[in-house]
Amino acid sequence: MRNHIRRPVVAPLLLTAVLTVAGCSSSGPTGKDTPSASTPTRTLSAAERLAGEQDSAGDGSSPAPARSASVGPVRPDSELKPATGSFTRKEKKYLSGRVPESVEPAAVLEAGQEACQRIERTAKHDKDAAATAVVSGEIQDAADAITHLCPEQRPVLDAAEGGYPDGTHTDPKPGRYRTVSAGTDCLWGITDAKGKELDAGSGTGDSEEQSTLTIPAGATEFVSSGCYAWLRA
Repeated sequence: MRNHIRRPVVAPLLLTAVLTVAGCSSSGPTGKDTPSASTPTRTLSAAERLAGEQDSAGDGSSPAPARSASVGPVRPDSELKPATGSFTRKEKKYLSGRVPESVEPAAVLEAGQEACQRIERTAKHDKDAAATAVVSGEIQDAADAITHLCPEQRPVLDAAEGGYPDGTHTDPKPGRYRTVSAGTDCLWGITDAKGKELDAGSGTGDSEEQSTLTIPAGATEFVSSGCYAWLRA
């Protein structure tokens, strides 16, 4: 079964692209190189810089997409110290068990603070959009960041709880779910243990329209593609 509820949509905010000016050279009247047109360049986010640091400390390949900091051997809590000053108790709890040996704790903390900033900015416009960004994994380590660094954003985490991102999910929890927005590329299906299709649907082609579905008891697989994320309805 599928219903549609029309509502305005504010898509989840992407990492803020900060533009810096890099001077270019051109020949001036004297024949010497002089600064001329400026070229904007994108500043990497804390999460992207963190991923790059991890890669450069590994096989030397190009930076990979941002991922969780808790990959590979991590620093013991006794080594979680900034270059200057000290971390607060909450910051230490966030960093515990998630700082790779090759990365400075401050870099991991900055990525967590950046996650909090993204959640706060998005939630000011649309809490559902912030919740779907958390469910989809677009905002890395959002649950831990909210728990330890920005507990005032707990309502966003509560709204995201029990949601499903695009992908294949076994033994989904029965209940009613909704998208924030879904176009024609949104497809979903629900099957039972014998592979029998219990329900299926697609987006309406209107990105400003929600899609809803009900996962019945007895469903063993829920597949979603192009829908971004589903929240509890």
